[in-house]
Amino acid sequence: MSGHSKWHNIQAKKGKADAARGKIFTKLGRELLMAVKQGGPDPVGNSKLKDVIAKCKANNMPNDTINNAIKKAAGAGSNENYEEITYEGYGPNGVAIIVNASTDNKNRTAADVRHIFDKFGGNLGTSGCVSYMFEKKGVIVIEKQTCKIEEDDLMMLALENGAENMETSEEVYEITSNPTDFSTLSQALEENGISFLEADIKMVPNNYISLDENGTKRMELILEKLDELDDVIDIYHNWEE
Repeated sequence: MSGHSKWHNIQAKKGKADAARGKIFTKLGRELLMAVKQGGPDPVGNSKLKDVIAKCKANNMPNDTINNAIKKAAGAGSNENYEEITYEGYGPNGVAIIVNASTDNKNRTAADVRHIFDKFGGNLGTSGCVSYMFEKKGVIVIEKQTCKIEEDDLMMLALENGAENMETSEEVYEITSNPTDFSTLSQALEENGISFLEADIKMVPNNYISLDENGTKRMELILEKLDELDDVIDIYHNWEE
């Protein structure tokens, strides 16, 4: 079974997450808030919340922190209101970039995102200009050394619970699914004692673009500066790192 991503990309993300745990938790807390506001505090009847909880657990957010965030969002005194907004644009050499944000001030967030694209040689485009180059997929990444079952058994378990694909690399297994099957799949794996390096619904590119040294430097700066924005939740791109 073939896949799409490279372990070094995942490793880089994991290292960044470890270095900025507090900021990651703040952003995840906002995602929990929005999910509760949209569908209520019970993950059984709120698939969006269930998916965000899986993402939180993959980022090692403690259960108490998750539960407290849900209770706070559901409380009568909670007046925080954020909306999701997506920006699309191009990096060096036409690399496609999608930025998912949550904001209480669309003008501020749009200005911040546009400034970063303009400063580092990118170009913020219109809605839909690059999203057609991606597919929405559930993505679960499992570290081999922590996986409690054999590869063949893992594959069978995944396929029986909605997985479309499983890629094996030197250090990880990566399982992909249709977004509608992601909750069922992640729950089944978790119930079998399997922990995740990543668990999220992502925009997966259909092809990748390589960059020269100069393009690589500019692309790294775009991604770094976008990630530093408090309003930015996820960034997807088709750069072959």
